[in-house]
Amino acid sequence: MIAEESICINENLVYERPETLTDTPMHYCPGCGHGVAHRIIAEVIAELGIQDQTIGVAPVGCSVLAYNYLNIDMTEAAHGRASAVATGIKRVLPDKYVFSYQGDGDLAAIGTGETIHTCNRGENILIVFINNGIYGMTGGQMAPTTLPGMKSTTSPFGRDVSVMGNPLKITDLVAQLPGTYYVTRCAVNSPVNVRKAKAAIKKSFEYQKEKKGTCFVEIVSNCPSNWKMTPVQANKWLEENMLPYYPLGDLKKPSN
Repeated sequence: MIAEESICINENLVYERPETLTDTPMHYCPGCGHGVAHRIIAEVIAELGIQDQTIGVAPVGCSVLAYNYLNIDMTEAAHGRASAVATGIKRVLPDKYVFSYQGDGDLAAIGTGETIHTCNRGENILIVFINNGIYGMTGGQMAPTTLPGMKSTTSPFGRDVSVMGNPLKITDLVAQLPGTYYVTRCAVNSPVNVRKAKAAIKKSFEYQKEKKGTCFVEIVSNCPSNWKMTPVQANKWLEENMLPYYPLGDLKKPSN
């Protein structure tokens, strides 16, 4: 017991909860990437010292309770409308740091129109896009991002592209729009990828000060519950299937 207590000192801590993350138990399923994404957003806001200057928008889906965990000003949007709400907030309060936090069913399905036009107009906000290839909260239905052959509750034999169409690579799409300034795809399945995702979010907040357009950060994640896998299996499946289809890296970045 004495030996164990001797190592429990501040300088040996590898993680400490930032003030921007509330002391609330996470409701997400074990192994889900949402909790990690919340943490790195909270850390970036704390490190930049912009807690009282940041406003987040969370819509419907697994991201809906983000406002329970992020200790900043938050508002909820109707399903798919987060980027539209964020646009309104940013235009009324242009000096605030504004971001939306959205899943693939929200952003790339019911919110496709809002997403495309927000990016095309170059609204000076950050859009954080969690892509786990499925509708998580509502029962595991096929999403726009569901892979070919991937099973879901509404594609029990796998996604048949001849009938259901191809997955929508919406990040690639918004990267082509003149209003986007920085577009990148990250993941949170490993320590190195978590660090890269955090760096991308930090750069996106910093770019807001330059007023150059929309920053768009996709985070390829997992959904152990609806994929019917353990967390370890889900991360392995993500690496072997999701990442080859949604390769990581910058799709659009400032030239300077």
